[in-house]
Amino acid sequence: MMRWSHAVTGFDGNCQLFNVNIFDYEWKSIGKRINVKDPAYQQNHTFEIWKVEINDIEYEFAAGEFSNCVWGFYLPTI
Repeated sequence: MMRWSHAVTGFDGNCQLFNVNIFDYEWKSIGKRINVKDPAYQQNHTFEIWKVEINDIEYEFAAGEFSNCVWGFYLPTI
């Protein structure tokens, strides 16, 4: 089972992930979800796992809204 760690929390439309504004790229769902915990408020959430291509490199991440327009992003850990 893959483990995930919190990478960043940001606002809708403006959040840096993989050294870019992740909202400027097209996300593609891989059809899976993970359960995560909001690092600030310790609330449980279920976020979708996405793929994105940036400069010909494909990345995988989980993302969802912690609250209205506040997004959390998680990356797989080794």
